[in-house]
Amino acid sequence: MNANDAIRHSITGSDKVVSAYLGDLTDAELLARPVPGANHIAWQLGHLIQAEHDLINMVCPNSMPALPEGFKDQYAKEKASVDDPKAFHTKAEYVKLMAEQRAGTLAALAKLPEAELDKDAPEPIRAYCGKVADVFLMQPSHVMMHAGQWAVTRRKLGRKPMF
Repeated sequence: MNANDAIRHSITGSDKVVSAYLGDLTDAELLARPVPGANHIAWQLGHLIQAEHDLINMVCPNSMPALPEGFKDQYAKEKASVDDPKAFHTKAEYVKLMAEQRAGTLAALAKLPEAELDKDAPEPIRAYCGKVADVFLMQPSHVMMHAGQWAVTRRKLGRKPMF
C-alpha cells in the first residue's frame, strides 16, 4: 500500500459513517438544531460539499465536478442561521452532490503522483493544511468532525447511538 492508497482508505471509511448517520433521517430532520445556535445538518452538508470542492480544486485545479449555480453563497457562514426549508436541498440532493464531489476527490488523488503529496499546500490554506497530503486527509477528518455533531442531533431526535 502506498500513501495514495492509505489516504483513499481513510476517505472511503468516513463515507460509511456519513451514510449510516444520514440513512434514516428525513429532509425535515436535517434542519433540526441540537441546541439553539448550533448548525443543523443541512447547512453542514452544504458546507462540507463546498469545502471539499474548493480545497481539492486548490491542489488539483479544475479537477472537481461543478456545483449548482449559487451553491457557494447558499452555504456561506452567514447562512448557517437560516431555518427555511426552501433555502436548502433535499437529503437525496446532498447525497448525490457529496458522491459527485467525493468521486472527483478520489479521481484527483488517483492521478496525483505520490511525490506531489509532500509538496506545500497553497498559501491561503497552509496554516491548517501544510502539505498537499493534508488537504486530502482533511476530507475524512472534516466529515467526521461534523458527523460527531450529527450524533448529538440524532439523539435529540430520539435515535439510538449507532457506534
